[in-house]
Amino acid sequence: MFAFALIITNFEYSEAKKFIMKINAINIDPEIMGGTPVFMGTRVPVESLFQWLETETLKEFLENFPGVSKEQVKEVLEAAGKLITSEKILHEDFAG
Repeated sequence: MFAFALIITNFEYSEAKKFIMKINAINIDPEIMGGTPVFMGTRVPVESLFQWLETETLKEFLENFPGVSKEQVKEVLEAAGKLITSEKILHEDFAG
């Protein structure tokens, strides 16, 4: 979770927002959870997926958050992978 958060904070905000808005599984609405990115059609923060996976399985996450579909989780994880492996991120200097 920390690594993903670090990448998001170091990714240029406007680029990150454009990227996230293309992910159909994520909704960002100021009227829902104060604009926290949530799984579409739910009030489940996307961040909870990454926190959950630190100690539990994907199956357990889906059982505990039945409003979130396996397809939504797959889309979010694929997007996170694309973000993490993007050229901009790969050449970012995190040591400083």
